[in-house]
Amino acid sequence: MIKPKPITEKSTIGIVSPSYWLDKKVINRTSKYFEDIGYKIEFGLSNDLRSGPFAGTPEQRADDINNMFENPDIDMVMCARGGYGANKVLPLINYDLIKNNPKIFIGYSDITAYLTSITQKTGLVTFHGPMLTTYKKSWVSYNYDLMHSVLTGEKRIKIKEPDSSPVKVLKHGKASAQLWGGNMTLLINRLGTDEFLDTNDIILFLEDIDEYLYSFERMMVQMRTAKMFNNIRGLIIGELKDIHDQEIQFEKSTDEIILDTCGDLDIPIISNFPCGHGKYQATMPISIDVEIDTSVKDSPVQILSNAVEVAR
Repeated sequence: MIKPKPITEKSTIGIVSPSYWLDKKVINRTSKYFEDIGYKIEFGLSNDLRSGPFAGTPEQRADDINNMFENPDIDMVMCARGGYGANKVLPLINYDLIKNNPKIFIGYSDITAYLTSITQKTGLVTFHGPMLTTYKKSWVSYNYDLMHSVLTGEKRIKIKEPDSSPVKVLKHGKASAQLWGGNMTLLINRLGTDEFLDTNDIILFLEDIDEYLYSFERMMVQMRTAKMFNNIRGLIIGELKDIHDQEIQFEKSTDEIILDTCGDLDIPIISNFPCGHGKYQATMPISIDVEIDTSVKDSPVQILSNAVEVAR
């Protein structure tokens, strides 16, 4: 794997909008949080573009990502928001350029497609974690502090559960492996393509938002049928935000659906983990070794290795 260089609090963060556009007032307000700490901010051209809900055409959004990696003054690329639209941008990204100019790339939601494709095609560690929209309502110290620990090169980071949102243990156990995953919808969209996620011998994490209970079960069953769960070593389910029911109740919770689908697997399974669209968003380094140990009550997940390049 290729590990990007770590950040410092004087690093330059390049902001891109590779899917939907974000209101400029929100961009300015949330980026100021980072400027107040000491970071320099450079906005990519996509933040000023509009093409329906998208931040410009696929070509313009791809060019913005490519330019950020090519620019030697940029230390880290952070996405402003997710949304939809990565599928048309992915074929236009210059993966050789990214491989030759490795740097931190972070986001979640629709950005899952970028994370998995970049890491699969280049070997560069990417990061499922906070974006500018994370701080749309307020600054969240939990999210920044954990991101800072991961991106400055700490290892053996215990991801502690937020006090107000405890992690649930659905199946006890202990396992360690490379961490891969992200938004369920985006991972399912890659099935049947040459960019599908190989889930053999990994710890898989999943999250999603604004789905019906029946739709969540449908996605879980599809992933099981596609053998995505067959050889995983552990399963982390993030906060499933805004999951709702229909007039005729489904009569199963998301945890019950998870166990109905994967309960026969001899692996540790946890849910309500702080990753995804909720208030609390852990930074999850794609392809880095992690450990699940359900006997550790307040921090069942530990990042075992540093996710960025550190001096020896």
